[in-house]
Amino acid sequence: MKGLSYSFLRAICALIIGLVLVIFPDQAGDYLVITVGVVFLVPSLVSLIGYFAQGAEANRRFPIEGVGSLLFGLWLVIMPGFFADLLTFVLGFILVMGGVQQIASLSASRRWMPVPYGFYVLPVLILIAGLVALFNPTGVRSTAFVIIGASSLVYAASELLNWFKFTRRRPKTSDVSVKVVDNIEDAEIIE
Repeated sequence: MKGLSYSFLRAICALIIGLVLVIFPDQAGDYLVITVGVVFLVPSLVSLIGYFAQGAEANRRFPIEGVGSLLFGLWLVIMPGFFADLLTFVLGFILVMGGVQQIASLSASRRWMPVPYGFYVLPVLILIAGLVALFNPTGVRSTAFVIIGASSLVYAASELLNWFKFTRRRPKTSDVSVKVVDNIEDAEIIE
């Protein structure tokens, strides 16, 4: 992961989520919740099958967390509509955090190169969209998902632009090594 930037990964994830939310707003919430439910179901089933396959002679503890994960996964799969409403709040919170993170990254970038104030417009808009999704979810859920999806796409584009423009140009820190000697006064820093 040394060569791959976390900014780039965030942008790709936001791009995928944004596309799904914009293209399929009515079904996206339910399918995202069902996907998370399946993510809970698979490891719980593996742990329960493993427990019963080894039998009682293995003297293993019963996998209580596997049962809890199974029940929660089933709940997500059976009632995705309920959790899709909660997902609107979660995605709104993620947009708020994404906007704040971008503003902080741009502010940090000012240390090594000038950042025009125009670059702050998109992060502020993303922050506002997240706040609207958090504090005004009374609209139709699909409309909220389209707004959140479009904001995610804008976030992805903005994050990619910032990555290409600023993050890749961050000055590299030089490796500093210290020569080990017996006497501290004889120590020197080798660059």
